[in-house]
Amino acid sequence: MVEIGPGLGALTRPLLKKLNRLHVVEIDRDIIARLEHDYPQNNPEVKLIVHAGDALEFDFATLAAPLRIVGNLPYNISSPLLFHFAAYAERVRDMHFMLQNEVVERMVAEPSSPEFGRLSVMLQYRFNMEKLLDVPPQSFRPAPKVDSAIVRMIPLPASEIAVRNEKLFAAVVRTAFGQRRKTLRNTLRGYLGEEDFALLGIDAQLRAENLGVPEFAKVANYLDERKNPA
Repeated sequence: MVEIGPGLGALTRPLLKKLNRLHVVEIDRDIIARLEHDYPQNNPEVKLIVHAGDALEFDFATLAAPLRIVGNLPYNISSPLLFHFAAYAERVRDMHFMLQNEVVERMVAEPSSPEFGRLSVMLQYRFNMEKLLDVPPQSFRPAPKVDSAIVRMIPLPASEIAVRNEKLFAAVVRTAFGQRRKTLRNTLRGYLGEEDFALLGIDAQLRAENLGVPEFAKVANYLDERKNPA
């Protein structure tokens, strides 16, 4: 199990009561020093393993799979962190995070809803996600000005991931949502013409928010096959 940003140990202490070994990734030097003082890293009996550094750059492939990742994620960099974790999805058993509620709502949003966007597509492509519970501001000291929520993320089986070229898929999704109020005819004009939309069975008058993961996968696979015919 890996905890992101243990901080003052609100999660760390109860986790250590249940686990034989816990890895933590922490960037704050003062917190690292305190952790290494409380849990000497040269003692083989210590249950806490400290990895000093930025979670955005940490190579989770250096840890034995399957991983369970938890944490109260920094709200200001939550989206980049989630994208980074997604790159290791095949090594992950599950992930549980507390995030700003607005971000969680975007993660689990359905197509054609106001919250549905690039984050929704890119995470739903790799994970089953469930909002578990709301966490009100008064649960914190000091109380923040935003609501929080806890989300569970479970990687999808490889057999359910139907994209041939993930980089192309990501590029199409990013381009489509780059100007989300415009129609697909305009946002994807660099990828698809009228004939292509017809062949795909996708209405060019729709916006990116109206397409789900299967439709974006269909577009990416169509473009990849056109570029690299079998």
